[in-house]
Amino acid sequence: MGIEEKLPSGFLLTTVETAAGWVRKASVFPATFGLACCAIEMMTTGAGRYDMARFGMEVFRGSPRQADLMIVAGRVSQKMAPVLRQVYDQMPNPKWVISMGVCASSGGMFNNYAIVQGVDHIVPVDIYLPGCPPRPEMLLDAILKLHEKIQHSKLGVNREAAAREAEEAARKALPTIEMKGLLR
Repeated sequence: MGIEEKLPSGFLLTTVETAAGWVRKASVFPATFGLACCAIEMMTTGAGRYDMARFGMEVFRGSPRQADLMIVAGRVSQKMAPVLRQVYDQMPNPKWVISMGVCASSGGMFNNYAIVQGVDHIVPVDIYLPGCPPRPEMLLDAILKLHEKIQHSKLGVNREAAAREAEEAARKALPTIEMKGLLR
């Protein structure tokens, strides 16, 4: 008993937002931005054993104008930060960022003047992927979580309102420096 037997005359009803979300999640094109050892794991994820093509991500794009996902894999130096921002700015909207590895997420073991202590100081990050280096399976899991986020994201005016609400919530959040407990 299939779904076509439950629907009258083969029609399927949905909203434009749901259909667009499904299409966008199934056609994500990543940009290559491998900076350190995490890049090897990112390249492995695109190889035959893990096969990102199952998720509609066959080719890592060489041009930011053809990509809508940036996977920042590895530590970001102060010299590389403006280049990273320029590549992000050249990507078409909507665009997403995965911070891959502890070095990209928080600077990792490199707590010095030359390394940016978290790529979220340069570009907005959608998914943080921990590990040193994270396994290819972890990157695939992060991509699947991003697919969920993309599929359920709003369109048009609804998207702008959701972005404003998220920004307002971030402004009202207690700064990390003021938090008590395990952090201090």
